[in-house]
Amino acid sequence: MIEMWTDGSANPNPGPGGFAVLDGEGKPLVVRSSEGRETTNIRMEGWALIAAMLYAKGRPCEIYTDSQLWINILTKWASGWEARRWKKKGGEIKNLDLVKKAYALYRQGDVTLHHVYGHVGTRLNELADEMANKGRKGTLRV
Repeated sequence: MIEMWTDGSANPNPGPGGFAVLDGEGKPLVVRSSEGRETTNIRMEGWALIAAMLYAKGRPCEIYTDSQLWINILTKWASGWEARRWKKKGGEIKNLDLVKKAYALYRQGDVTLHHVYGHVGTRLNELADEMANKGRKGTLRV
């Protein structure tokens, strides 16, 4: 079982962004920036999950994230949106490009998502945040 920790960053929000994927020991597996493009924290959180699932290549994995929104998207809402041809009752689906990509990977893989609260001292969550910020600033790329 692969354990990974993810986080995304944009500052200002929207603004330049970055994301990180760490292994269960805190080693950076993937750190990227939005390469100067304006983005949001939500998009970067989604990219972090996509990168983690791509890294797992279908192998069983547990992903820890502080994004309850993305967990809900993948585990509760996307199946209904897909059944309704990617429509939802309340209007447009934000970040639909990432939702479709993340949901396809989630369905194809053996992925367990875990929510952790951000910025409460959880070591690997704090480290993922630090690495995402380094990615955003362009000071680290893995």
